[in-house]
Amino acid sequence: MADQEPTAIPPTGILPGAKRPVPGRSELVVMIAGLMALNAFGIDVMLPALNQIAHAVGLTAPGMESDNRQQMIIFSYVLGFGAPQIIWGPISDRFGRRGPLFVAIIGYIITAFACIVMRDFHALLLMRFTQGVFASGGRLVAVSIVRDLFAGRSMARFMSLVMTIFMVVPILAPGIGQLVLLFAPWEAIFVVLGIFGMIMLGWTWMRLPETLPESARQPLNLGAAMGAYGQILKSRVTFGYMCVSGVIFGQTETFALWFAGIAGTLACANFLNSRIVEKVGMRRISQTALFVFTIGAAVLSAISYFFGEHLYIFFPLFALCFGCFGLMGSNFSALAMEPLGKIAGTASAAYGFATTTVSSLIGMAISSQYNGSTIPITLGFVCLGLVSLVIILITEKGRLFSSR
Repeated sequence: MADQEPTAIPPTGILPGAKRPVPGRSELVVMIAGLMALNAFGIDVMLPALNQIAHAVGLTAPGMESDNRQQMIIFSYVLGFGAPQIIWGPISDRFGRRGPLFVAIIGYIITAFACIVMRDFHALLLMRFTQGVFASGGRLVAVSIVRDLFAGRSMARFMSLVMTIFMVVPILAPGIGQLVLLFAPWEAIFVVLGIFGMIMLGWTWMRLPETLPESARQPLNLGAAMGAYGQILKSRVTFGYMCVSGVIFGQTETFALWFAGIAGTLACANFLNSRIVEKVGMRRISQTALFVFTIGAAVLSAISYFFGEHLYIFFPLFALCFGCFGLMGSNFSALAMEPLGKIAGTASAAYGFATTTVSSLIGMAISSQYNGSTIPITLGFVCLGLVSLVIILITEKGRLFSSR
């Protein structure tokens, strides 16, 4: 199939060399969302249990409320999730999608159950880091599967539907964790993670076909991997939109406590994108959303500076700004992945690295400027929005709002 074709799914639903048909669109959307949710669930569900875990591993003494070091239980997982995607990419392009996916999910399950018996803080951090490594493989393969089956606006539409469902996770996961703690000790949190992994393993094993045929697989060696990543750097569109994503999505790490409140806005925006992207176009929607985001952040900064910070003003404008991510994320991803369908795993790895490791560092830098006021944060949003617009102008050679 040519890279610009919208879909690789034949009318029969059976891919070349596959032993089972591709699941229907609705099932496939929920399945991919579930695979991507392995990572988010591994973070959000345990937030209510951090204090109990810190006591159990000797980080805090009885009676102590908390210790800032307990955040490392989350950070070690995020650290493991970021950079290893660079390795998972070439592996999935060489061995296909199913094998690496099953290794990733099985590893996720084993490390989840292993965390139950950890009573040393550093051993727990190591196990959480390893779990993040396996979670990164699941996420990368999920995106690669989507690119194997869809391209361009079709991919953007599909990923918007995936993200609409995915947004339920940060809303429900902390509540699920709190509910578990009402009836069981903190160890049950990791049991829940392991069970979720087992459900995804069984589902994908029985229903998901291999989406990368033997004829399309790439050799696995240092030269081939470097050559594949070299193609990414040479692709103006891929590299440009990958950089934009790494910059602009740094903000999503900054307001974790607000995330449940704005997840509904993000879900609605993703659903809207799924309905209009094939008619309006990825560039026109995402670039307009970036303009709205930047202007909205500037207005929010000005209002906060001149009139003070009021929740009833701040939150609606903030939710509007974050809603713009729902009109950017899937479109930027599809634009970056479109030229490189033959090395979708490697392209997904580079994109995932940009939107996790790089953006997390930017988000941490913005958060460090917090001084009790939201103004430094919203001004940081404005700056990143402007930088992203400059990158897009360079990538698109000065042309904006194209219908391509």
